[in-house]
Amino acid sequence: MEEKMNNHVLDKINLENYGLTEQFKEEANGYSNLFVARVSEQHRELYKVIAEKGELLAEVSGKFAFAADDNTVFPVVGDWVMIDRTEESAGNAVIHHVLSRKSLFERKAAGTGNGIQIVAANFDLVFICMSLNADFNLRRLERYLSVAWDSMARPVIVLTKADLCDNLAERLNQISAVRVGTDVVICSSQDNRGYDEIAAYLSPGKTIVFLGSSGVGKSTIINRLLGEDRLQTNDLRNDDRGRHTTTHRQLLLLPTGGVVIDTPGMRELHLDHANLSKSFEDIEELAERCRFRDCTHTSEPGCAVKAAIETGSLPQKRFDNYRKLQTEMDYEGLNYRQLEAAKIKKMFGSKGEMKQALSEAKNKKHHK
Repeated sequence: MEEKMNNHVLDKINLENYGLTEQFKEEANGYSNLFVARVSEQHRELYKVIAEKGELLAEVSGKFAFAADDNTVFPVVGDWVMIDRTEESAGNAVIHHVLSRKSLFERKAAGTGNGIQIVAANFDLVFICMSLNADFNLRRLERYLSVAWDSMARPVIVLTKADLCDNLAERLNQISAVRVGTDVVICSSQDNRGYDEIAAYLSPGKTIVFLGSSGVGKSTIINRLLGEDRLQTNDLRNDDRGRHTTTHRQLLLLPTGGVVIDTPGMRELHLDHANLSKSFEDIEELAERCRFRDCTHTSEPGCAVKAAIETGSLPQKRFDNYRKLQTEMDYEGLNYRQLEAAKIKKMFGSKGEMKQALSEAKNKKHHK
């Protein structure tokens, strides 16, 4: 990170290839004497950004850091930011503003604290990677889908290591119960299966973020899209746990058009916010048919959810996971409109405003 990057300085870069839209341009025009750039890497408090004349090292201004309410307002990979220069000079470039995010993926930070970590921002698609052998876990997939739908981007399920799966038809049947209309792509590095399907989602200016556990093949897929083995890859270990091959988040421009954001593997995904109404749409629709509007789906007569579980059309484990995620986020009782209002607050307002909106919604619920 300390080496000079003069070899990266090229003729003027077309930032539209990196996802710069008219909306970002319009917002950037509101800042005088500053230049728009996209964050491509983050290393603690130091960033790499792509500006119109190449890559630069950058750091946030002292004023930015002082005014920050919490860590969620700091730049992350994929953010569009306003910097004070477009080429190297004395010292690092300075980031003064982060432009409004059109999408973001967040989770509770690892550890025992209650902090929130923004993983990536401003992407169009979320590729949820899960291997068809040791990593296959429907409950984890439901968790990822809930967060992906909440991110304001469209999820795609990417099933890897198809060559190691002896019961593919059974796996796909299990997936059909939780996919909720999400596209599914089946991949195998042994016979190059699925890579053309993945490439079909890409186009100049479109950004895709790859998520999933360690060792499931994210880096292998990205290397294929890059046309070179730029990212280190490792398979799942014998104990079914993946090695952490990606050590930091990074944004990469593909030669055929489009941008990918690679992320370190996540052994656990603790939720902060999620769109359960979308990822568990089948359960929400059943609940609408219950005799009582405040049905808890436990002992009430005329419960459509209980009836579906008894007939086998709704797996008990899926419903149990739905309730588990509700409890984890303390979302139980909030309706979709209230959740959407909170999401808008999060995207364009402060974290404090979002929390206040959730608190007010919950208070209204308790006083009814």
